[in-house]
Amino acid sequence: MLYAVLCYNMEDVVGSWTKEEDDLVMERLGAVQDKLAKSGKLGPVARLLPTTAATTLRKSRGEPLVIDGPFAETKEQFLGFYVVDCESLDEALAFARDLAQANPGQGSYEIRPIALFRPGSGSQ
Repeated sequence: MLYAVLCYNMEDVVGSWTKEEDDLVMERLGAVQDKLAKSGKLGPVARLLPTTAATTLRKSRGEPLVIDGPFAETKEQFLGFYVVDCESLDEALAFARDLAQANPGQGSYEIRPIALFRPGSGSQ
């Protein structure tokens, strides 16, 4: 089963890290990623640019409205994600726990199963 591990943290805190602090966090996260990569279970990983670079297309009754920013109703910001191929939710949770341990400060990890959408293939 594929799982998305969505990473949330306080963007202002992460953005205030020095280059050295950021490099250290990325090194620790890399060590966590290596476990799944070596077993062939690590899919795409992305670190998102700040929310100030985001654009949202908001669906409404009329034409969709394009606005600046993510405008999520959260205290933490969505900063990146992993796609992992795990045998179970427990395995995906273990990966998220390792990420949480490697990452300093507060934050949360949302783990969601992924159903692949393949238009025209007759399967999802």
